[in-house]
Amino acid sequence: MSRAKFFRFYTLIVSSIMLLACTHQPATIPPTMEKNIRFLALGDSYTIGEGVDSAQRWPVQLTEALRQQGLQIENPLIIARTGWTTGNLLSAIAEANPQGPFDLVTLLIGVNNQYQGRDQETYRQEFRILLGLAIDLAGGDPSKVLVLSIPDWGVTPFARDRDRDQIRLEIDQFNAINLDETRAAGAYYLDITPNSRQAANDPALLAPDELHPSAKMYAAWVELMLLQAKVILR
Repeated sequence: MSRAKFFRFYTLIVSSIMLLACTHQPATIPPTMEKNIRFLALGDSYTIGEGVDSAQRWPVQLTEALRQQGLQIENPLIIARTGWTTGNLLSAIAEANPQGPFDLVTLLIGVNNQYQGRDQETYRQEFRILLGLAIDLAGGDPSKVLVLSIPDWGVTPFARDRDRDQIRLEIDQFNAINLDETRAAGAYYLDITPNSRQAANDPALLAPDELHPSAKMYAAWVELMLLQAKVILR
C-alpha cells in the first residue's frame, strides 16, 4: 500500500471512531441553560406577610430555604393582600393574569371568609375554582400544587373579647372543606393550623399587631412545608 493510500485509510478510520463516539455521548444541558424554578403563592394576609418585613414572609423564606438546598428558584410571584376572601382572590388573579406554567403553586385562603361570616358553601364553590386555577397555572398538574390550611386567629390577643371556641370550630369547618377539595383534586395539603395554635402560649410567634404570625412562626411553617416542596420539585 502506498503511503498516500495509507494516510487516507488512517484518516477514514479515525474519523469514523470520532463520529461513533459523539453519537453515543449523553445529551447535556449547559449550566447557563438550566431552567429556573417558578413559584407562585396565592393567598391573603398570611401569604403577603402582614406585620413582618418582606424578607420574612413565608414564601420568601421558603424560596431561600430551597436555594440552600441547591435549587435554582426565582423570587416568588405573590398574589395576596390583607383582608382578601376567596372572591377577592379570584378577582385579583383575573386582573394579574399570571402566565404559567409554574413549578410550584401554593394556596392559602379562607380566614377572611370565616372572619366576615361568609357562607361555607360559597367558600367551597369559590375555593374549588381557585384550586382549579392553581392547577391550571401549574401546567395542569395537581401534584405541583400545595394547599395550606387556615391558621386559627382565635388564639391571639386580638380575639380576647370574642368567642374563641366558636372561632376554633368555624376554622376547623372551613379547613374540612379545603381539605376535602384538595384531596378530590389530587393536590398536596399541609395542616399548619396546629402550629398556629401554639401562639396561645408563645407571644414570640405573633407579629407586633398581636394577630398575624411573626417571622418565627413563618419559619416553623417553612420547616414543615420544605419536605413537601422538595418532593413537588423533584
